[in-house]
Amino acid sequence: MTGAVGRVVHMTEDKQFRKTQVEPVSDASADAPAAATLPTPEGFAMMDPRDQLKTLLVTLLQGKAFSELYPVTLDHRATAVIGHLLIDTLEEQGFGVDDFDAVGALTPAAMPLVCAMMQAAASRGEDLDGFIMDFVFPSVKGPSIAGKRVLMLDAWLSEKSYIQTSSLVTLRNGNELSLDFGIIEAQGAQVVAVAALVGGVDMTSPTIAVINPVNDERHELPFIEVFHESELRDGVTED
Repeated sequence: MTGAVGRVVHMTEDKQFRKTQVEPVSDASADAPAAATLPTPEGFAMMDPRDQLKTLLVTLLQGKAFSELYPVTLDHRATAVIGHLLIDTLEEQGFGVDDFDAVGALTPAAMPLVCAMMQAAASRGEDLDGFIMDFVFPSVKGPSIAGKRVLMLDAWLSEKSYIQTSSLVTLRNGNELSLDFGIIEAQGAQVVAVAALVGGVDMTSPTIAVINPVNDERHELPFIEVFHESELRDGVTED
């Protein structure tokens, strides 16, 4: 009986990757259970990229009040388009890649998005750094953002962000965000906008009212969302 096949990546002596080869593996692997995948509608590959991502998100959110979106943001079908869709949405709202120098993750759930944006920007010939905020032990992890214009990013930013997550980043009263950006400001960096893959700010031109919990200082920043939560809830019932 012919054995199953597996793919192996080799490195040549000069440390360069070469094309994947097909090599036989034991028959035992043929009986292994297939990895679980999200349901994919017929003709998924022919859909518009935004519709592809929306389909994955709608499927994920069935029966859920909130999600950190990892099953989508780390799905190979989504990672190919997420970065470009984020950049395209920002451009539609007047923010080109040359309007900010780095993109920062407000929570760990945003890290796949940061990486996707960096890759998408690079494919367009643009340089974009990434970093992550640590509000527990106040610091910025990643390349220096000294003197840079930064975009802050999260996977889902709404009043529901506290559900089923330890995230410290949650909107209150519709569009208020209580965060101390002193870590960023201390490095001479400027936050130009806040963005999210999924948002819940019910405004025609959404803004985030950033409130410093240390001194109650308040200022508004543009808020860009790729999808509003309501757009993903059509026909979806929560548990």
